[in-house]
Amino acid sequence: MKEGTEAVRNAGRPTEPPTDPFAAVPLPSHPIRPGAAAGSRDPRRPGADRPRSGPDGAPGAVPDGGPRLPPGVSPDIFGPSGDPGFGRTAGPAAGGTGLPAAASPPQPWRMAAPPPEQPLPPRPPQAGPGGPPSAGPAGEGEPAPRGRSRRLLLVTVLLLLLAALAYAVPAVAMSGKILPGTRVQGIDIGGLTATEAADRLRERLADRADEPMLLTAFGERHDLDPEKAGLELDVVATIDQAPSDFPTPAEVWRALTGTTELAPRHSVDSERLDAAVAALAEDIDREVVEGAVRFKGVKPVTVKPQDGRELEKGAAVAAIRKAYLGPAGPVELPITVIKPKVTAAVVAETAASAGKALSGPITLTAGARRAVLPVGTVAAHLSFAPDDSGGMRPVFDARKAVATVEKDLVDQAQAPREPTFRIVGGKPELVPGRKGRGVDDKKLAAAVADLVSEGGSRTIPVSLTTVRPRTSEAELRKLGIKEKISEFTTPFECCPPRVTNIRTIAKLLDGHLVKPGETFSLNGVVGERDTARGFVEAPMIAGGRLVPSVGGGISQFVTTMYNAVFFGGLQDVQHMAHEFYISRYPAGRESTVSWPAPDFRWKNDSPYGVLVKTSTTSTSVTVAFWSTKRYEIESVSSERYDITPFERKTDSGPDCIPMVGQQGFTIDVTRVFKKDGKEVKRETEKTVYRPETDLTCVAAPAQAPAEGD
Repeated sequence: MKEGTEAVRNAGRPTEPPTDPFAAVPLPSHPIRPGAAAGSRDPRRPGADRPRSGPDGAPGAVPDGGPRLPPGVSPDIFGPSGDPGFGRTAGPAAGGTGLPAAASPPQPWRMAAPPPEQPLPPRPPQAGPGGPPSAGPAGEGEPAPRGRSRRLLLVTVLLLLLAALAYAVPAVAMSGKILPGTRVQGIDIGGLTATEAADRLRERLADRADEPMLLTAFGERHDLDPEKAGLELDVVATIDQAPSDFPTPAEVWRALTGTTELAPRHSVDSERLDAAVAALAEDIDREVVEGAVRFKGVKPVTVKPQDGRELEKGAAVAAIRKAYLGPAGPVELPITVIKPKVTAAVVAETAASAGKALSGPITLTAGARRAVLPVGTVAAHLSFAPDDSGGMRPVFDARKAVATVEKDLVDQAQAPREPTFRIVGGKPELVPGRKGRGVDDKKLAAAVADLVSEGGSRTIPVSLTTVRPRTSEAELRKLGIKEKISEFTTPFECCPPRVTNIRTIAKLLDGHLVKPGETFSLNGVVGERDTARGFVEAPMIAGGRLVPSVGGGISQFVTTMYNAVFFGGLQDVQHMAHEFYISRYPAGRESTVSWPAPDFRWKNDSPYGVLVKTSTTSTSVTVAFWSTKRYEIESVSSERYDITPFERKTDSGPDCIPMVGQQGFTIDVTRVFKKDGKEVKRETEKTVYRPETDLTCVAAPAQAPAEGD
């Protein structure tokens, strides 16, 4: 009875056997030490580390240090903790209904010893409120890994907290500034405010932003001023690329571990950049040179074909915008190459056979009327140009070729009249033109081209048609012919044959109009001098001697026109001084001419028309140019130098023309261009004169009579 008595004492109070609520609870099979847990190990008893079971096999252990229950009483009646009043109550979470478990059927007070103990799997100790861990019923309470899960959760929370701190601390420090490690063209702006970064970039990139850009095209260097081209560093846009708000974790990591390189941004004034590229195109572009064959006098000369090139303006603008403030180095501009239509070999082959076209003059007929185009006139207006099949075709400018002979083919009462100007009261006055009958130049051009290509008769019947004046009155009014821009006069002695030739050519060219951009050619306009138009034989210089020639003496008219060109500020294209100096001309400002060469040519390089007006007296010839004055011209001549003596000779030939000896010398003449009294440019021409032979003509010695006469 000792075991029962001990059990009752542990229950807390005496109980009456039949009526006690726990009477049916079997007593434990061994004494329970005060304060000992049912599942605790007793080193004095084998198997003490195993939980005890009751008669029905239910665990009977109680938590260490918890309230003692009567023997056989299950702690489940107080809830999952087994702690009456302090532990958990039974409920759904514990697998119960929330009420104490039903009592077991009444059992005898005394019970047989419990069956042998069965080993059970170990359970982790559980802690009840206010008490140490204790073992609960098997299958009830928390699983064994719960403690480890809590530790893992705690570690995770700590790691997350540390990570949050590792992000938040630098993020707060970086907020409102440009992230560390941010660079622009190697300039560190990290850790600066936007204002500080802008000041630093302006200070360190200003020189580079204003530095001329090096551009190349076909190996040629071109400099581009960024300011003139409308290119400018945009500091604000550059800095706006860098985030300066509260940084993200990725931005914090990048700022702490690496660098961020920002490309400098720039602003562009599109109109100024387009204008700058257009100016570049003027320097870079080259017109394609098509192969051609022309005539210099009657000798064919070739124009070698050359590739053209054109700046691709749109692509060039894009390339310049992309390269500005980028890596150092030249920017290659995009160029389109334009190929000529024919090869140099085709041009050479055409030139070799071009001389056949000048085998003789071409005669034009219109009914009973006839006119002759001399070989020189044909050559002056004939050329060969590329066709569409890779070859070359003859091109004849019939309109200009017949200009001087058309009056011989058309009744002048029916001929068209060109509008022109007459000088009235010292001012040019427009004289209207009119339509009339004239040569159909298109049909004539085709006929001459066929003759050159296929051969045949050199007499061509021309067709007459109604033609308009070559220049309209409206066009003349726009040419700006309003004042005299130059005038020059040279004297001569009255009445020798050369004076007839001077007056004849002056009359032919009176009223001639040279339009803007046109080049005047005396041989091209007048053609070969012949007796049919009033020219006569007179002395001219050839090979250092005076020789008779039809049209001789017109060099004086050419010299007079050359000085009108000189003082009119127009472009001298081709002139040739006489072999030796002639005292009636200004030294270094004179020119000769002959047929077919040398020619005298000048270009109207002004935006205005130039009207040629000529006049003669018994002792002089005058050439005046009317247009819009651009320059005041001053002539400055050097002293004569490199003086060379002349020789004395005699000649008894029948064609001998005596000459007065003169020294040879060299002289420089400078043409000074002025506007409003200020010099704008100057041109210097050197002229070298050979000494003029002092030639005396003597009678040929009389031949001795033959023997027997």
